[in-house]
Amino acid sequence: MYLIFDTETTGLPRRWDAPLTDSDNWPRAVQIAWQLHDEWGTLIEHKDFLIKPDGFDVPYDAEKVHGISTQLAEAQGVPIAEVFKAFNEALSKAQYVVGQNIGFDINIMGAEFHRYGVESPLTQMSVIDTCTEATANLCQIAGGKGGRYKLPTLTELHSFLFGVPFAEAHNATADVEATTRCFFELIRRGEGFQEGIFSKDYIKEFQAHHTSPIALIGLKHVNLKEASDALRKSSSNAQTTEPHADASLLEEAVFAHLHNHTQHSILQSTTSIKDLVKITAKEKMPAVALTDSGNMMAAFHFVQAVQAHNKEAEAKNKEAEEKGEAPIETLIKPIIGCEFNICENHLDKSRQDNGYQVVILAKNKQGYHNLTKMASIASTKGFYYVPRIDKAIVEQYKSDLIVLSGGMNGEVPSKILNIGTKQAEEALLWWKEQFGEDFYLEVMRHNQEDENRVNETLVEFSRKYGVKLIATNNTFYLHKKDANAHDILLCVKDGEKQKTPIGRGRGYRFGMPNDEYYFKTSSEMKALFKDIPEAILNIQEIIDKVEPYGLARDILLPKFDIPEEFQVSDDPTGKKGENNYLRHLTYEGAKRKYPEITDEVRERLDFELSIIEKTGYPGYFLIVQDFIAAARRMNVSVGPGRGSAAGSAVAFCLDITNMDPIKYDLLFERFLNPDRVSMPDIDIDFEDSGRQDVINYVIDKYGESQVARIITYGKMAAKSAIKDTARVLDVPLQESNRLAGLVPNGVSSLGKMFSWDDKTLKEKVRSEELPKVDELKRLLAGEGEEESTQTIQQANIIEGSVRNTGIHACGVIITPDDITNFVPVALAKDSDLFVTQFDNSVVESAGLLKMDFLGLSTLTLIKDTIENIKQTHNIELDAEAFPLDDKKTYELFQRGETVGIFQYESTGMQKYMRELKPTVFADLIAMNALYRPGPLEYIPSFIKRKHGIEPIEYDLPDMEEYLKETYGITVYQEQVMLLSQKLAGFTKGEADVLRKAMGKKMKAIVDKMKPKFIKQGQENGHDPQILEKIWSDWEKFASYAFNKSHATCYSWVAYQTAYMKAHYPAEYMAALMTRRFSQITEITKLMEECKALKIATLGPDVNESQIGFGVNKHGEIRFGLSAIKGMGASAADSIVRERMENGPYKDIYDFAERVDLSNVNRKAFESLAYSGGFDSFGLQREQYFAVTGKGDLFLDTIVRYGQLFQAEKAQQQNSLFGGMDAIDVVHPIAPKAEKWPVIEKLNKERELVGIYLSAHPLDEYSVVLNNMCNTRCSMIGRNANMTELAKADEVTFGGIVTSVNERFSQKTGKPFGFVTIEDFEGTGELALFGDDWARWNNLLKMNYTVYITAKCQPRYRNNPDMLELKVQKIEQLYDVKQNRLERFTISMDATALDDAFVSELATVIEEHIGNTQLYIQLRTPDNTVLMLRSKNGGVNVDRKLIDFISSNEKMEFHIN
Repeated sequence: MYLIFDTETTGLPRRWDAPLTDSDNWPRAVQIAWQLHDEWGTLIEHKDFLIKPDGFDVPYDAEKVHGISTQLAEAQGVPIAEVFKAFNEALSKAQYVVGQNIGFDINIMGAEFHRYGVESPLTQMSVIDTCTEATANLCQIAGGKGGRYKLPTLTELHSFLFGVPFAEAHNATADVEATTRCFFELIRRGEGFQEGIFSKDYIKEFQAHHTSPIALIGLKHVNLKEASDALRKSSSNAQTTEPHADASLLEEAVFAHLHNHTQHSILQSTTSIKDLVKITAKEKMPAVALTDSGNMMAAFHFVQAVQAHNKEAEAKNKEAEEKGEAPIETLIKPIIGCEFNICENHLDKSRQDNGYQVVILAKNKQGYHNLTKMASIASTKGFYYVPRIDKAIVEQYKSDLIVLSGGMNGEVPSKILNIGTKQAEEALLWWKEQFGEDFYLEVMRHNQEDENRVNETLVEFSRKYGVKLIATNNTFYLHKKDANAHDILLCVKDGEKQKTPIGRGRGYRFGMPNDEYYFKTSSEMKALFKDIPEAILNIQEIIDKVEPYGLARDILLPKFDIPEEFQVSDDPTGKKGENNYLRHLTYEGAKRKYPEITDEVRERLDFELSIIEKTGYPGYFLIVQDFIAAARRMNVSVGPGRGSAAGSAVAFCLDITNMDPIKYDLLFERFLNPDRVSMPDIDIDFEDSGRQDVINYVIDKYGESQVARIITYGKMAAKSAIKDTARVLDVPLQESNRLAGLVPNGVSSLGKMFSWDDKTLKEKVRSEELPKVDELKRLLAGEGEEESTQTIQQANIIEGSVRNTGIHACGVIITPDDITNFVPVALAKDSDLFVTQFDNSVVESAGLLKMDFLGLSTLTLIKDTIENIKQTHNIELDAEAFPLDDKKTYELFQRGETVGIFQYESTGMQKYMRELKPTVFADLIAMNALYRPGPLEYIPSFIKRKHGIEPIEYDLPDMEEYLKETYGITVYQEQVMLLSQKLAGFTKGEADVLRKAMGKKMKAIVDKMKPKFIKQGQENGHDPQILEKIWSDWEKFASYAFNKSHATCYSWVAYQTAYMKAHYPAEYMAALMTRRFSQITEITKLMEECKALKIATLGPDVNESQIGFGVNKHGEIRFGLSAIKGMGASAADSIVRERMENGPYKDIYDFAERVDLSNVNRKAFESLAYSGGFDSFGLQREQYFAVTGKGDLFLDTIVRYGQLFQAEKAQQQNSLFGGMDAIDVVHPIAPKAEKWPVIEKLNKERELVGIYLSAHPLDEYSVVLNNMCNTRCSMIGRNANMTELAKADEVTFGGIVTSVNERFSQKTGKPFGFVTIEDFEGTGELALFGDDWARWNNLLKMNYTVYITAKCQPRYRNNPDMLELKVQKIEQLYDVKQNRLERFTISMDATALDDAFVSELATVIEEHIGNTQLYIQLRTPDNTVLMLRSKNGGVNVDRKLIDFISSNEKMEFHIN
């Protein structure tokens, strides 16, 4: 006997794994139906019961599914005792219980039996489920977990078995009938069940009873939804309740939005803070609340924006009052809140519980601090999928807070919808008990049926329990028209396409129900709630409860412990003691730094210390010097200083900086201005590999709860907004890239760009990019293809949204107490480290001490070079002691050999170095300051003045003192400050104000100071006309004048790198290559530099390579073992350590016997063999991959040999007579192997090391690529400057094909391709579509070496500005070299000829026999030219020949 049954319930359990005894977890049964059949499928009985609610009601969401309302169940239901009796009777007749996903129904009825203490055999009976892996494998519907098939729904199973869907009625009787039919059809077919449930004989006999597919019984099913609606309709004439308040009061009532999300509710809102404040002001609302989801990131920006509005509004109102007009601007009260996710237990991460969304607002500053505490807990201890807190946390921090019950996901509304009115009432009473008069029921009207149902109950609750109603609109965007953009944003968040329908389950996506979630006007909100006016009127009460407060505060320094002897008894703040200790440390440092403390030094130190004392920041200097001293103790390299702080003599004496400001005339501008009482800003450079050690020291010293990193908001910029929007709208990738490409370089915001007038556009955008801006404007206006206009219009709205969060690269916060007492924090990704929820732009305004711990890789480079020098020359260098007058170093600068030199590496700087020929350190400082946009134009004059080509002139003789070192040219900010004091008697403070005003183009301040400068300068005896000229020169220059302190420090770092390159080039280049190894184009460039320096660069070798790049005993650079892919740091370290301890490896057998095979695995052996790491053992690379007589690869045989050898060795050592006998394991013999083609060998090298090492497949064609191409591969592809390429009649480039990616168009089905081509300098990508791909793809295969002729031309006739690269011709490089390289001329000075030179040249030419006609051109001293033609045939012009000629200063070459 089979009992097939189904239930309908009040909802779903919170936990599916809860026991049946957990009555609160399992929903209630509201309907049960069953059919009892005999073993051959004959119906014996069928029953259907609606169950009368007993202390519960049917939630709306459950009613939506099955149609059974509380009224219907009460009217037509039977007591559950009757159901138990009938159901147990049916169970007693059955052998099996059967159902679709029957486990749920068994749990529901099992929980009901337990609830009433009724015994039942249900949970002990044999079960057959029609929803199992067996039926999943039968139906084969994709989408299950782990790549399996998904479990079929009842309608999916019905469709599979009978070819017609069954519309699941969620009426138990209908579902039982369909389940019965499917169950018996599965038996009839003999499939869909686990093996062993039914015997073959039984199935055979069942089939005899049913020769055709099972039919429906044909029971009639009541439409429960219609029945519920009819009941509701008949009772709708019940009394209508009168509103609590007079609706006429609405007209004068204020309205304010108290539930608003912004772009900081990550990917959930399109509203910016600025626009939220702007629209609030426009609507004349007296307040606005910020209630982002789960975080308080925007709180400071929000208050700041409101305060800025209020300041402006007050000024306008004051102006109006002065004119006798009525003030019209509304002041806004900012209300800080948060929409918290409140779960059962915020520490429970065993299951996902996102909790209920409840809005909590701060009444005052104390309330704000409580919000901060809760938001911090939510984003740290409570974070699991979303930030969460629980009710215990709410109770702990409930003071000075106001609670709104939230939207449909709030606890009270959600329980009304999903669990029941009784449970919702219990929740309401808990919140009321905690918050009393500060708890409000939130009512919303977004034109949704579920809200209407909830609101009815909320209004009843309000009257029953005296809890006031508040009308809100839960805004996610500002205007109704923005709803589509908001929907796109939600799709971006979930990685969905917009065309996916909104709904629940597989094949659906999340989306808002309609377009009503916008910032509605006061009149719209009043109209919506005119029947419950109190919901609007109560808003004023909340506004009145909130006290205005600001979040800005003075910076709070952590307490710095000072020795007892410096402490002062009457010193409550500790500042006196700190000043004493700082003075002591400063003068102790001065004794070390200066041979004698002169009056000048003493005066400078005393002056700076007095300013520090006056401004109250001795603690700042003590904290900084402390962690810098700790860094030095930990052997972490510290930079010489950075920014203007290097101008402080106190900082120099404390070892915070390393350049003497008195010697170099450096100024710390804040010490010039005693009125500037702001925190100093000392940024520190540490070697990048040791920076974290210093941060860890700070965490250990001040405590984890007092140190945090700073959050960054990853906002959608213009291009990413376009690409994200295009992806959601399913715009083809090619069009998406094209639209993103229309955004001019340097433009990050479409909105800003669209607001620029023509003048601003021309200033900000290059002229050749203006047509792109025009096209974007046309698309914004709706002119163009619909998918393109939609993309730009919607991207314009969603840009600026916070897409993700990150960590500020260098900022570290230190607080005097638990950081959550000051700002909200979160956890850094994959870390236990706190990050502030406020970003870098406001943390200091919020009162936090921010330190910048910057990682400077050049410091690590210097350290690594010194280590290399120690290993190769056994000498210990001190970079701080390098002499500043080293001739060899200046010669390197003079030759412009500055590849790899910090800050002097660019080709432009190399050119100027060769022209300047620096001879003193001051030249390097000046060039460092001048080589940037603006001052760049002064460089030629600077160079000419140094060499006496141009006279050195001073506008006034008094200027010589400060301009002499820069040859009369103003280069530094410090010169402007010092000259303003000398010429016009400006005070130090005024000089600092002038510097800042000119640098930041503060016109009003500059204009105000000018007359003072002219007047006081004239009083000092200077010509006013010359003073006018000086002032106008400064105005022009000061906006980009550079800080000399910074230039000096970084020039010193540059000098240190140049000194090492000049004296120890191989060691320096090896360290540099180790630093830059991940940048393959950089490694190629550095290898070229090594070649120019005549330093050989060799591939990896297990007997010479270090972990990183190293230098061997011959002064050659070896690739590092860790640079080989597949090696891993532990394998490289293991190989090097064993070699250092026990000597070089004799052969491959010795290597396998000695290395730690747990680190150096089979993959490492393979990588070493392919990359040439074993070449020195004498075997060819091919042999390692040849097959032995036993059918194994020799490489595998070697690894096994090593394992066997080491196992025997270990066994011997552990035996009683360990180590007495030689280990007897036979060396496997290396098989012979066929040589690999050169390209295969090189490709393996490139695959494992990233570049071609032993040779380059293009070496043979270097003459073509370097002399017959006008473009490099890196100049084509996605980042190509098409306007520049279009200037050439034809574009020619060549290289080797390293990647071919063929795809098919979704629209046309035609193939297209992306081909990567590489030359000596980099790679580029060629995209070919349609006919072009069909025409050229056969010539673009992997490893083909090609020469391409193309034309940069308009893609469309009607749009000449949209350019594309159109291939005209593709040739093999071999053919180009053979057929188009007709003539090769070597030109040389005849006087250089001698027997040895002629012999060397003849030998090289004999080694390069080929087809290109050779000419020798001789130049005699009297300028006679003699041309000699080779009669012995031609030459093969390859890279080796070119390198030979290029390395000889007496020769040059020409082609054709």
